[in-house]
Amino acid sequence: MKKRKNIIYWVSTGWLALGMTSTGLVQILQVEQEVERTVNHLGFPIYFLSILGIWKLLGVVAVLVPRFPVLKEWAYAGFFFTVTGALIAHGAVHDPMSEYFPAILLLTLTLLSWYFRPENRRPINSPST
Repeated sequence: MKKRKNIIYWVSTGWLALGMTSTGLVQILQVEQEVERTVNHLGFPIYFLSILGIWKLLGVVAVLVPRFPVLKEWAYAGFFFTVTGALIAHGAVHDPMSEYFPAILLLTLTLLSWYFRPENRRPINSPST
């Protein structure tokens, strides 16, 4: 059972890190398609992309490096707020369901990675699963 939990953790964390890194870089570089989709379509200011991108990359580092369990909790919380915020933003402009899929996928990976994280990646008083 422990081996299965470990596999689920590393697979979900790997995909989460890849997803957050790729979207973070796209946002930092302000790729034209991302600017059109996020800034123009959803109504966010252009500087918002840089802020999100930097936070995502820092969150990936926090989740992947050993130790610092409290920092990891903050990173997971940041990922959760980012992707749920994306879902709310898409809902506010009445986007089709296809626009929700990337955020739903990243939310699922965030929750799986957080839930199945090993004991040494949890804060001391955190309940174990």
